[in-house]
Amino acid sequence: MLRLLGPAFIAAIAYVDPGNVAANLTAGAGYGYLLLWVLVLANAMAVLVQYLSAKLAVVSGKTLPEAVRDTLPDGGRRAYWVQAELVAVATDVAEVIGGAVALNLLFGIPLVAGGIIVGIVSTVLLMLHGWRSVRVFELVIIGLLLVIVLGFVSGLFLAPPDPAEAVAGLIPGFEGTPTVLLAASMLGATVMPHAIYLHSAMTRDHVGRVAVVDRPRVLRATKFDVVGALLVAGCVNIAMLLLAASALRGVEGTDTLEGAHAAVVAAIGAGGGLLFAIGLLASGLASTSVGAYAGSVVMGGLLRIRVPLLLRRVLTLVPALVVLAAGVDPTQALVLSQVVLSFGIPFAIVPLVRFTGNRELMGEYANGPVVRVLAFVAVALVVGLNVTLLALTFLG
Repeated sequence: MLRLLGPAFIAAIAYVDPGNVAANLTAGAGYGYLLLWVLVLANAMAVLVQYLSAKLAVVSGKTLPEAVRDTLPDGGRRAYWVQAELVAVATDVAEVIGGAVALNLLFGIPLVAGGIIVGIVSTVLLMLHGWRSVRVFELVIIGLLLVIVLGFVSGLFLAPPDPAEAVAGLIPGFEGTPTVLLAASMLGATVMPHAIYLHSAMTRDHVGRVAVVDRPRVLRATKFDVVGALLVAGCVNIAMLLLAASALRGVEGTDTLEGAHAAVVAAIGAGGGLLFAIGLLASGLASTSVGAYAGSVVMGGLLRIRVPLLLRRVLTLVPALVVLAAGVDPTQALVLSQVVLSFGIPFAIVPLVRFTGNRELMGEYANGPVVRVLAFVAVALVVGLNVTLLALTFLG
């Protein structure tokens, strides 16, 4: 059982990347506990979606991009790949910017130089996957996940949240267009499309082709893997929002990562600020490595083109460096990148639900009625939130 654990923890890195930090801190500092319900709902959706992604690989032996490739004509396959690539670029923009901001907070390194350093370190992490083994890569990423947990959860012990207000934040509600934008951003940062694509590939890399007789045991282990990994990721996300709501609410300048860091230092001390910056750096390094690997999985699965990870790393790094060099506000760029991810979620979830409900492909492991209903609700919520965001933004 223990040897079968691991892939979900790699995918979970996507759920605690710098985009999550920016979206959650902005929501907590600006609106207190109002949007806590979004995180709880998104994490519940993520458990279902990530399990279905892993189940597809265990039962069919295919990754999600490969399954999509096998059902689309050439034109549709290329169009699908274009949107997936846009999602990959938006993902990397968030992760590189977050790591660059963390290096600036810790060592005063300029943002562009910090982005280059993040790119180099993440490339080294990716090379672990090729030089050693999948397991070594998994262990390094899981180690960074533990650093992220320490960096963001520790602040709650220094600035405890208000229990009554936190419970009130579990009741769904908005306060105008900005909170809908933030909710879409938080959703995109939590249920991330590239994590859905990646998890199926990581599961297949980890367990290999699973014999029919072994499938029940592997699927049981996969459930433990997914629930455990996303419980950790969910707690970190909730801790970010609770910390911002309890220590940063109403403080000037907390709409930026730099301002939030300064406010954390003022509220809970230099030690808390140091842990915050270290957690942000670990988040950027781990998530950009995993994101680049996910992009390779998508391109290989959809187009049958195997691009070296080093080249893939460079191609997705350039847009992030351009954003940094242009002087765009890093935090705003992070939040908007997560909105882009939110619009990419249906393109990953809808085919995933279709494939895992197909009895010809999945046999006895095809989704039952309850799972199909829950998956439909998840898709409806994502699409509904995005349509609402568009209406409020363009129609007032």
